[in-house]
Amino acid sequence: MCVAPDPGKVRLRVASRAVLGVGLAVAAAELVGLSLTASITAGLAALLALFTVGDPTVRRQAVTTALLPLAGFPVLALATALHGLPLLRDAAWLLVVFAGVYARRWGPRGHALGIFAFMQFFVTQFLHAEPRQLPELYAAVLLALGAAGAVRFVAWCIERRVPPPAAPAPLPGTGLARPTTRQAFQATAACAVALAAGQLVSPDRWYWAVGTAWWIFVNTASRGETLVRGFRRVVGTVTGIAAGLLIALPLGGAAGPTAALVAVCVFGIFYTAPLSYSWMMFFVTVMAGLLYGLLGVLHPGLLLLRLQETAVGALGAAVGVALLPVTTHAATNAWIQRAVGSVHACTTAAARRLAGDPAADPAPHAAELDLLLGRARLSLAPLVHPLSPLRARKARARRVLALLDDCARETRGLAAVAADPDASHDARLAAAAWRVEAAVHALVPPVEAARRGTSTAAQPPALPPHHPGAEAALGHLHGLERALVDLAAPLRTSPRAPLVPAA
Repeated sequence: MCVAPDPGKVRLRVASRAVLGVGLAVAAAELVGLSLTASITAGLAALLALFTVGDPTVRRQAVTTALLPLAGFPVLALATALHGLPLLRDAAWLLVVFAGVYARRWGPRGHALGIFAFMQFFVTQFLHAEPRQLPELYAAVLLALGAAGAVRFVAWCIERRVPPPAAPAPLPGTGLARPTTRQAFQATAACAVALAAGQLVSPDRWYWAVGTAWWIFVNTASRGETLVRGFRRVVGTVTGIAAGLLIALPLGGAAGPTAALVAVCVFGIFYTAPLSYSWMMFFVTVMAGLLYGLLGVLHPGLLLLRLQETAVGALGAAVGVALLPVTTHAATNAWIQRAVGSVHACTTAAARRLAGDPAADPAPHAAELDLLLGRARLSLAPLVHPLSPLRARKARARRVLALLDDCARETRGLAAVAADPDASHDARLAAAAWRVEAAVHALVPPVEAARRGTSTAAQPPALPPHHPGAEAALGHLHGLERALVDLAAPLRTSPRAPLVPAA
């Protein structure tokens, strides 16, 4: 985790900016004389605004941040008003869960607004907020969003220099097969189970089970992904509780040291989130313990109860994922096909660029391939998990991941060669590109491949061969061809059969 590549120090900068934004939000709340409850609300609102808003442009990010109160304020009012009416409160929260997940169909903005709305309901349960505190909570959220926006869009706008990559579009479908609709029903069922079981475990801290069930469904698309995410959440919570016993409990809520450690936790959440869900949950759990210490309610039994509620929430997620499930095999194959289609698009664009077409640009396709491979790795994670007992599937998945990494490496190299203005075209490039296209068509239907990029049908005229750029491009094309041909074996092998190496 500590040595993982961080081009441009983006993770480091984003994590540092988060500490600054959250710290500024809390400081502003304290300076205007808000209560401790409101100050914690401000810090959590700033954290959510910086963590969940992920639109592809800075302008859209700013608009989404400005829209967060429209999603959060009605939920805050509803949650505080129903605080003393358990049945109505529970029903209202389940409606918020369904609406929050369903909103993901509107892209990053719907995703961020849905999470923010859910977490406003969660925060009122966490802090036991009452209707009389509502004006103060509104003020805290507005201060927090103003502080987070000032840091993100004025003082330290990282995204202006390094635009965030657009997330891959979800797998297609209609009706209940549509991912957002399916997940809305799954998450609501999971949260309903977690809510009921969590209240049996603890009438006061049951909301942790609902929060666990909700977050397990974020950014997952298949049954296996959801179960692995639940396992990782439990692992992160267990280790975080152990650290809380050693760190948060002895502090006893001392303001200075607690604030410093919360800042460390905020940094850890943002820095590790792209790399490890378990580590992210470790920092979230330690931060929760520190906040309980500030509120004066922390004790060992509370940390044990946190673990129990997390386990109940994970169980609720497992029940929910059984409703309208998407199998790991189906989701994995869909993402792999999209990745192979992206390889085809990049290859054809590079061949056209090397043939003299200045309008052809393989770089966007290479960037898209990296995102699709990340999504494929997430989908394959259940199969390569160390605890997976399915040896044949594990071997097959590991082979697929290795070959996809080979494709990505060769594609990035090809895009770099094509960007060289001195690289000439060579008659051999067309033949090599044709072979790559044939290998793609052996794995992906030609209609899908054609949708991802134009054909390399026209051969360029023969110019002097053996140009360094042409030689490098040929090497990448040959590497792509080998990787794509080798992919046929694991992709065509039965998931339950031993993997036979390609001849």
